Amino acid sequence: MVEPMFVREFDSSVSEGSIIELTGPEAKHAVSVRRMRVGEDIQLTNAVGLRLKGQVESINGNALKVLTKSVAHDAAPSLQITLVQALAKGDRDELAVQASTELGVSGVIPWESDRSVSRWIGLKEAKGVERWQSIVTEAAKQSLRVWHPVVTSPIKGVQVAQLVTDFNLVLVLDPTAKLGLGESKLPEFGTVALVVGPEGGISDAELEALESAGAHRVHLGASILRTSTAGVAAISAILALSGQWGKK
Repeated sequence: MVEPMFVREFDSSVSEGSIIELTGPEAKHAVSVRRMRVGEDIQLTNAVGLRLKGQVESINGNALKVLTKSVAHDAAPSLQITLVQALAKGDRDELAVQASTELGVSGVIPWESDRSVSRWIGLKEAKGVERWQSIVTEAAKQSLRVWHPVVTSPIKGVQVAQLVTDFNLVLVLDPTAKLGLGESKLPEFGTVALVVGPEGGISDAELEALESAGAHRVHLGASILRTSTAGVAAISAILALSGQWGKK
């Protein structure tokens, strides 16, 4: 059985044999939803590299105490992929964010592109970011990741081109591109941003701005994928082609 993971802040160092108390919403979820029992194995993380493995020692209401068995600090991924995901109708963008997090993206940037049907206006912007962050956190815990992606404030339209200077490589998924993703020279280390458009595709103005800034347009073969699956397919290919799936 794989130990379930929960997030907790750690103000000081923790060592093997110490007792850690888990309270608040995470503890309530552990007790009421996951039905954790005394003696069961559990993992805790601070979401920035700490991996604590332990055993539930006691449960008191919606709080539990964990006996620490081991403490490790996992290194950050050598290749950090950021998903720039266009807002999409229904839950297609959320599905993309969830699956991409499970695969291992290091960051998520919401993009209100020219052709996005969904719009985060006014209070919807803060709620949208909060919603995506919740999805990301749950997906990271599900896949036992100790480096959790952060969802940033959204960007709009051609503003996406301003991101190019922040990364070593920016790939734009475009079915009309001449170069396939498999033909791209992918780094083993550094930062990569993957730009995924909405169902209607990326506008000419956005493509031009991205290319002018130094981004590379790539296609995923003959098939036209939905925005909910295109990024997931591309991230899988990047991880495989760059050698990341040969590591553990």
